[in-house]
Amino acid sequence: MTKGEYAHIVPILQALFVTFLWSTSFIIIKWGLIEIPPITYAGLRYIIAFFCFIPFVADKKYINEIKELKISQWKKLILLGVVFYAFTQGAQFLGLSLLPSVTVSLMLNFTPLIVAVMGIFFLSEKPSILQWFGSALFIVGIITYFFPISLIGNEDIGLAIMFIGVLANAVSAIIGRDINRNKDISPLVITFISMGVGAIILITAGISLDGLPEISFKTWMFLIWLAAVNTAFAFTLWNLTLRTLTAMESSIINGTMLIQIAVLAWYFLDENISFQEGIGMVIAAVGAVLVQIRKSDIGKSIS
Repeated sequence: MTKGEYAHIVPILQALFVTFLWSTSFIIIKWGLIEIPPITYAGLRYIIAFFCFIPFVADKKYINEIKELKISQWKKLILLGVVFYAFTQGAQFLGLSLLPSVTVSLMLNFTPLIVAVMGIFFLSEKPSILQWFGSALFIVGIITYFFPISLIGNEDIGLAIMFIGVLANAVSAIIGRDINRNKDISPLVITFISMGVGAIILITAGISLDGLPEISFKTWMFLIWLAAVNTAFAFTLWNLTLRTLTAMESSIINGTMLIQIAVLAWYFLDENISFQEGIGMVIAAVGAVLVQIRKSDIGKSIS
């Protein structure tokens, strides 16, 4: 394995680890929503995570980096905070309060197709034919896994909210890749500023709408874990991987949460995986692998 090939595998493994942490968040969020309204819950998660960053950002190195940020960089970071945290994460929490977690996961996994198209126009990142095929195969796997889709009750509002969330998720993938690929801002600073912007919006909106709820000690533990590990640590590592992975590649890796959530549910919640669901996961996994293969990688393997 060459140094270049190794350099591409490392961020893929890091991104997969992050998605594993985020997959566990689906279960923890569902538990917490029993006590906390969705927007307030999202706001508390990200505001606590924001405070977790302060001791690290207080380092002179990062303080100077923040001071030297250009206006154009501030605009992009603020935009990322609004789109990725306030809209995408807010919509996810609302969606999980109105829809089954598998329905939310399904809708989020249609993000890669939107990202692929947007990446062509805004980032000049054109997927190869093999990557397009892998993306299509991934979507086929998702549809196979969930077919037939049956919604319980009146879930139109939840679906509308998640549609907005999917669009916001796709746009945030483009913005995040645009910021990180320049490698002129450290992942820690990117996460700290953008998360701070989104957290302030979410917590302000949540408290304005629902006030502060009574929260049990157990739920506080959930919040602290979500904030420190699944958020502060995970989002920083995710931004680090975006320095190497394209928007489409990172979005597809994010989509493997579908498989991880199914396995976690089977292991921890004793939910069996049917033959059809297993086939769907295999198809999606193959698609996820194919989309990671670049033209340069094919050429190296042939030579």
